[in-house]
Amino acid sequence: MTDIGNKLQPVLRLKKRVQFLNVAANGQKVPTSSVVLQLLHRNDCEAGRVGFTVTKKVGNSVVRNRVKRRLRGVMQELAQKNSFQGIDMVMIGRKNTFEKPYQAIVKDFRWALYKAGVILNK
Repeated sequence: MTDIGNKLQPVLRLKKRVQFLNVAANGQKVPTSSVVLQLLHRNDCEAGRVGFTVTKKVGNSVVRNRVKRRLRGVMQELAQKNSFQGIDMVMIGRKNTFEKPYQAIVKDFRWALYKAGVILNK
């Protein structure tokens, strides 16, 4: 029996470097204090895709992996309430993401999505 609740179901993952570079080159960028959101609207109705990245400037591998886990949790929480069809997103973690309370990261990410025009309410 598999636990479906822990995986990103409605949103698929970006995994290849070319996909990340495409979003960075052709999409829009919305920085916040805890996360930088890069967003690309595709011309299709397929499920949204998301990628996570954290640079070595943020910290060692333990810190970077924790930041990515927190970003995946934020994405999982918001993907249950919102539809991201036809959108590619890259979430870039910052140093602040490690120390900031989880709800503050959720608030920053919701604001970035609102600023990008993906969701209607903050």
